[in-house]
Amino acid sequence: MLNDDLLLVVLVTALITAFTRALPFLFFTNRRQPEYLKVIERDFPPMIMVLLVFYCLKDVAWDLAPFGIPEILCILIVAGLHIWKNNALLSIFAGTILYMYLIRSEALINFLINHIYFLIK
Repeated sequence: MLNDDLLLVVLVTALITAFTRALPFLFFTNRRQPEYLKVIERDFPPMIMVLLVFYCLKDVAWDLAPFGIPEILCILIVAGLHIWKNNALLSIFAGTILYMYLIRSEALINFLINHIYFLIK
């Protein structure tokens, strides 16, 4: 019984997804696309990316070491790589790998302790 229910859920979800993907093609075959949809189509992806960046930064402890440096550094690397190479996959993978390295290793913490704290004292 459980397998039949699961199969039904997957089938209904697949049909709804296919329908929502085909709907614009069915709806706008003989009509011109409204201007507000063109604006949404053009501006929505960057707006979502900005929201995701802010969401990812909401839990950063800016007052504790490493002061959000791994996050800011990786954002700059991802943005720079994307502007330079215009390759989303390269940007995302490079940023993720660098971020994982920075938060898992103590290299950044040691650098901060040895250089930044030394200058503050």
